[in-house]
Amino acid sequence: MLDKKIATRQSYGEALKELGQKNENVVVLDADLSTATKTEIFAKEFPDRFFDMGIAEQNMMATAAGLATCGKIPYASSFAVFAAGRAYDQIRNSICYPKLNVKICATHAGITVGEDGATHQMLEDISMMRTLPNMTVISPSDDTQTRWVVEEISKIQGPVYVRLCRLSTPVIYDNTQKFEIGKAIQIGEGTDATIFATGVTVSEAIKAKEQLDAEGINVRVIDMHTIKPIDKDMIIKCAKETKRLISVEDHNIIGGLGSAISEVLTENCPCKLERMGINDCFGKSGKAEELIKYYKIGYEAIIEKVKDKN
Repeated sequence: MLDKKIATRQSYGEALKELGQKNENVVVLDADLSTATKTEIFAKEFPDRFFDMGIAEQNMMATAAGLATCGKIPYASSFAVFAAGRAYDQIRNSICYPKLNVKICATHAGITVGEDGATHQMLEDISMMRTLPNMTVISPSDDTQTRWVVEEISKIQGPVYVRLCRLSTPVIYDNTQKFEIGKAIQIGEGTDATIFATGVTVSEAIKAKEQLDAEGINVRVIDMHTIKPIDKDMIIKCAKETKRLISVEDHNIIGGLGSAISEVLTENCPCKLERMGINDCFGKSGKAEELIKYYKIGYEAIIEKVKDKN
């Protein structure tokens, strides 16, 4: 099931090209990183609809906002640390406040950026983006889901933040899978525990589930591809049907997926949620696979957490 691997940034670039062929209003902006973000694929096909803004992310977001007022559908891309961090003011005041139709697709998010180290490992972007009014936040887990996201967000009005990764990750879904913004996907019917995951951690949660199932511990995995609006009904359902709730994310545990789930539980079905993620610290330089293990967000750590009776 998880043998084939593709980086979601690669999926993004290829899907952008396909979308550009269908919709002439789609334009793409990048901040001198098109080779890494894979927007170069779109640029080669549609050079007149691609704008390299240079190392000027704030200007890129302001320009994207302007293009949106002219009826274009701008996709603005850079590394997550620059897209969400450096350009936050422009996203807040020039895109979200007027509710403009800008799609911010940020690659290289989380610790899986790897050797680039702490300065480039954006661990706060979900928190920052989901607190902005009018913003939709999506963190796709694989190639299939990313391709769906790229096209689907072109159909809705308003700002969207899409979180993509550098690391090649397993393909989870085939083309028959149905997706819907704001609706999580349940994998398995286990009642011993629910593992909520998003982005790169979904495949890790599935690996953990498969091993736990073999040992007679039955868990379900919930792919929370949409962080905002979050699927409240799914969270409440799992709280009522399973014995334990665990969240895992390649993000600071403060303000991310775990926090979003906790907010729903507090208001609707108070119970304990065990949060796995980056524990309020910066990242380190190292290979992505090593960092996943070091920060205890991989399948081995998930298995250990599920088996832990404390």
